[in-house]
Amino acid sequence: MSDCIFCKIINDELPSTKVYEDENILAFHDISPQTPVHIIIIPKVHISAASELNEQNSEIVAKIFAVIPKIAKDLGLEHYRIVNNCGPEAGQTVFHLHFHLLGGRVLNGKMA
Repeated sequence: MSDCIFCKIINDELPSTKVYEDENILAFHDISPQTPVHIIIIPKVHISAASELNEQNSEIVAKIFAVIPKIAKDLGLEHYRIVNNCGPEAGQTVFHLHFHLLGGRVLNGKMA
């Protein structure tokens, strides 16, 4: 998608500080971190939101969740939170499926 900021990062049209990349997934530091460690993990294929997952494309989520523990370990995280916002009322601001890996400090129990 030509106007998607994450697609531009995937295509190296915009810079990012990558922490993981393979043929399906890219993970990079968030430019506005909410915790000391704040990583964005995205599929390289454009899927707008979790609500667009289906039998044909949902295997990417399994791949992402298989990689998250490796990324966390590489960053020295033993405890962390994974967040996905689906839709604008849930706080999604970039409409490319992504997960936030948050850690590096004690996180409170509140989710909202």
